[in-house]
Amino acid sequence: MELTFLGHACFLVEVNKAKLLFDPYISPNPLAQAIDIDALKPDYLLLSHGHYDHVADVERICNNHPATIIANFEMANWYQRKGLTRTLCINPGGKRQFGFGTVKAVHEPHASAMPDGSYAGCAMGFVVEGEGKAFYFGGDTALHQDIKQIPLFYQLDFAILPVGDVFTMGIEEALYAADYMGTEKIIGMHYDSFPSIAINHERAKQLATASGKELILMNIGQTIKF
Repeated sequence: MELTFLGHACFLVEVNKAKLLFDPYISPNPLAQAIDIDALKPDYLLLSHGHYDHVADVERICNNHPATIIANFEMANWYQRKGLTRTLCINPGGKRQFGFGTVKAVHEPHASAMPDGSYAGCAMGFVVEGEGKAFYFGGDTALHQDIKQIPLFYQLDFAILPVGDVFTMGIEEALYAADYMGTEKIIGMHYDSFPSIAINHERAKQLATASGKELILMNIGQTIKF
């Protein structure tokens, strides 16, 4: 399993030869200008919710390459009306089987609307399982009790969690979230993209170390293997 950070909350995960792209916000992100968005050829786009900084490049990517959108019912229908017909609905609590493994949708307490203001249904996180590994992608989640249920069904190798605070959880809550989910490895996201969510990297890593956790703050374009 390979994980590439494309900035903000956007990750490309390669698992069992499938390419999964999460929450594509690349072309409007000044920190991600080195990423060649038109070279991305994902098999699936997994969308946690409808805010612009998570879906900005969906249409461009899907018009370049026939990717399948995995999103909740309302978002999938919104993209269907846009002419992007390769969609699969999934809602919190549901799971789908794929050739690469499984995708489980889980509750995420966060507001959600499409860029045009349309209702975007429930925000979600995802648990992805494949190649004998499992990870959680948190979207714009806050700390909440529901994620304590994840270890009942999955043994997570790592969790991708927002750490920028203000609009999501911050590093302190992310450390509790990792405890709730039974993982010691956190990959940070949703930080530094805007002034309001800039973080002190050294402080965040010190807090993680003091809590017995490993916090990985990836460089944009960096790839790591699991």
